[in-house]
Amino acid sequence: MTQPAAQARDISKRFGRTLALDGVGITVAEGSTHALVGRNGAGKSTLVSVLTGLNRPDSGQVSFGGEPAPPVEDREAWRRRVACVYQKSTIIPTLTVAENLFINRQALGGGSLISWPRLRRRAAELLDEYAVAVDPAAMAADLTVEQRQLVEIARALSFGTRFIILDEPTAQLDGPAIERLFARMSSLREGGVTFLFISHHLQEIFEICQEVTVFRDARHILTSPVRGLSKEDLVEAMTGEASGLRTEGNRSPVAENLTPVLKVSGLGLPGQFQEVDLAIRPGEVVGIAGSASSGKVALGEAIVGLRKPVHGEVQVSGRRLRPGSVPAALAGGIGFVPQDRHKEGLVAGLSVAENATLPIAHKLGRFGAISPGRRRAVAESMITDLAIKTAGPEQDVAGLSGGNQQKVVMARALADQPSVLVLIDPTAGVDVRSKENLLDAVDRAAGSGTGVLVISDELDDLRPCDRVLVMWHGAVAAEFAAGWTDGELVGAIEGIGESSE
Repeated sequence: MTQPAAQARDISKRFGRTLALDGVGITVAEGSTHALVGRNGAGKSTLVSVLTGLNRPDSGQVSFGGEPAPPVEDREAWRRRVACVYQKSTIIPTLTVAENLFINRQALGGGSLISWPRLRRRAAELLDEYAVAVDPAAMAADLTVEQRQLVEIARALSFGTRFIILDEPTAQLDGPAIERLFARMSSLREGGVTFLFISHHLQEIFEICQEVTVFRDARHILTSPVRGLSKEDLVEAMTGEASGLRTEGNRSPVAENLTPVLKVSGLGLPGQFQEVDLAIRPGEVVGIAGSASSGKVALGEAIVGLRKPVHGEVQVSGRRLRPGSVPAALAGGIGFVPQDRHKEGLVAGLSVAENATLPIAHKLGRFGAISPGRRRAVAESMITDLAIKTAGPEQDVAGLSGGNQQKVVMARALADQPSVLVLIDPTAGVDVRSKENLLDAVDRAAGSGTGVLVISDELDDLRPCDRVLVMWHGAVAAEFAAGWTDGELVGAIEGIGESSE
């Protein structure tokens, strides 16, 4: 009988007073793609740290191919058994692809001197073996997200491991790139590679996985074949309650005669987008979808001042904003949730309260001094409104789960009661319940008269929108009123659909 590629049994792990894993287990069959899902804070990341030898469990056993895991001190032995491609890339941008592939082993077993021609030749052979179309001499900083992931997978396989953990691998990929990743995974599976696939995108679980394991509140809840399992049952296992998957917004239609609160006229940035016109009325939620090359993210960043358009203008409540200025956008009444919360959304080392109240810090005291009591009171209200799971307002934001960090970013965007809210991938990498909390906050903001622009390819993000625009190669190519079907919208995003009036 074939041994499992990886198995964890009765794993418990505690960090101080926090029970991160409570007797959980998982068995990953050789040559399969096994999904691990659960809400943020369910224990997925802690299990990954145990399966990769970064944390020693308080109790329980880990085995690979039926053999006990090596001591945690033996890092080389762990690398031969398991690798993890994290959502946050471990590729070093200032090194070449070849250097990243063989980092800390550049000499290739030939002593202390490095033969650069040999290194590049071995890198080319490795990339060719796994059909990764990347130049070994290219700088890693110039790679796309998709290419970085494939390089990381190739690097892991070069150690000899045949068990790879993929942590939210599709969070920053567009549709075609996701399909290419899935095709590469299928090819590698045929060659004997096993995957543990972690994702908040439930449809992906049903598309590529054979089995799924659900964690909730540090406990193992369910392991089941994917075939025959409904999405509703999966969500119920994750949340502990019957599925409440969002299908549409809860707001009344917006009157057509209202003056737009956001007006974008002829906005253009060469190489990104051109001649974009857009108007959003108070209380209206408008979505923008499109592939990674569509220009949708650059458009959102230009509206909020992160990019400086070459022509056109942005107006908020009838007032023209100074282009390319984030302070001008904030002062003009725009709240913003950026695409990358780690890079642009949070200040690590500051508390939840400090991060959430940054835009209104000047309103929390007199004569340039901030009142800790006022800041704490405002932060506590935000924590309640967005159901942020935290030890308190003074907790370091870096200690929160991804979903709760995203809620802090949303709280900051809403802090100054903006006239316009611009959201880029607002629920990327968050669990089902956190997604509901975030989208409920969008509904409440729109209900109070805020105009909302949602830039995303997540269909659940777009369903509550009053209308959705689809961008293609830098221009608006289609518009869909509420009630669109998944096939219509996805077809337009991929350039094979038609607009719906």
